[in-house]
Amino acid sequence: MDVGGNSLASGADGKKRKVSYFYDPEVGNYYYGQGHPMKPHRMRMTHALLAHYGLLQHMHVLKPNPARDKDLCRFHADDYIAFLRSVTPETQQDQLRQLKRFNVGEDCPVFDGLYSFCQTYAGGSVGGAVKLNHGHCDIAVNWAGGLHHAKKCEASGFCYVNDIVLAILELLKVHERVLYVDIDIHHGDGVEEAFYTTDRVMTVSFHKFGDYFPGTGDVRDIGYGSGKYYSLNVPLDDGIDDESYQSLFKPIMGKVMEVFKPGAVVLQCGADSLSGDRLGCFNLSIKGHAECVKYMRSFNVPLLLLGGGGYTIRNVARCWCYETGVALGIELEDKMPQHEYYEYFGPDYTLHVAPSNMENKNSRQILEDIRSKLLDNLSKLQHAPSVQFQERPPDTELPEGFGSTVRTQHLMCGLSTHHGFKSYCGQSLVIMLGGGYQVPS
Repeated sequence: MDVGGNSLASGADGKKRKVSYFYDPEVGNYYYGQGHPMKPHRMRMTHALLAHYGLLQHMHVLKPNPARDKDLCRFHADDYIAFLRSVTPETQQDQLRQLKRFNVGEDCPVFDGLYSFCQTYAGGSVGGAVKLNHGHCDIAVNWAGGLHHAKKCEASGFCYVNDIVLAILELLKVHERVLYVDIDIHHGDGVEEAFYTTDRVMTVSFHKFGDYFPGTGDVRDIGYGSGKYYSLNVPLDDGIDDESYQSLFKPIMGKVMEVFKPGAVVLQCGADSLSGDRLGCFNLSIKGHAECVKYMRSFNVPLLLLGGGGYTIRNVARCWCYETGVALGIELEDKMPQHEYYEYFGPDYTLHVAPSNMENKNSRQILEDIRSKLLDNLSKLQHAPSVQFQERPPDTELPEGFGSTVRTQHLMCGLSTHHGFKSYCGQSLVIMLGGGYQVPS
């Protein structure tokens, strides 16, 4: 049923939120292969927790419409999408040149149903953007999305298509400005690169920096051309805890919201920044991680919540379940209800897990220097940018009953890549809002 969440007690969070939640029951069946840390099964575990905590009844639950080729090609190169559609585990040995060209292989393996998986997770993120654009919800959630490393012509870091870029392009059809925030432990490089030269999308990434994948995200990387100062990078070291993280997150994001004034926010909630992650090295608790969701929710701006990394899957499910509760304004009991994956959560069978006693290598002085530098960069933005209104491009098509088409004047402008980035496939990355056609003059 299509109902909003419970109200929080008071203040900016007191308003009810209508939440749309995207989930495909098949998504947990996809398998990257033996020993691979990325496990789509975590989405099924998350969904089971949501069901048994009684949260599904407070949301509009939707099965995503699979993204079509033309939807994916609004950002990605046609030949890359054609390759993802055609390659199979059986035929990959006949396509070794293309595997190398598109960086598909070890980190990003070919597996059964790869293209359907991409269509599913991208469809949920674009569908969430459409729901927000039409005002059908205040918050849209797609925990299967958030695959922030994928490039125009290249897979990277377990990511094949960049659902986040596609969702932002959809939001830009209605909103002059969109804010992207990334709390995954890895730098949100694919999203930053896509929007590096525009002032219509601000990207803010909080991540481990220094001898760590993908190696980008220096505090000095600030955007280029029209996008100068519209890319913010918050480089962090091992062991950061809740208090240290929030000492940066809240002042920086508070100033971003004040200066940039986005019409919509996309928050990538990668759970590999949690304490005890198989690949991560931060020391955040689930409540500390969720505080970022709670804070961004408090601004009452249309909000798209996405997944991302997270490789200790019992903690990923805990985190995204709790954060769904935060989106709804429902506080969840720590004692976990019985459900089909209950044994994964032993021996305590609780929603929350204590952070470790690992050393926090982020000194107060280092954190203060980063905060000062970024707040200084934000002070150089005089006012929120504006764009000319032009005829609106068509909405991404959705199944019947998903949402009526809204006919309004619309926002268009061209975006191009930072010239210093590698130009994949021998062509520069040029994004035209609304997709693979020329912006009308």
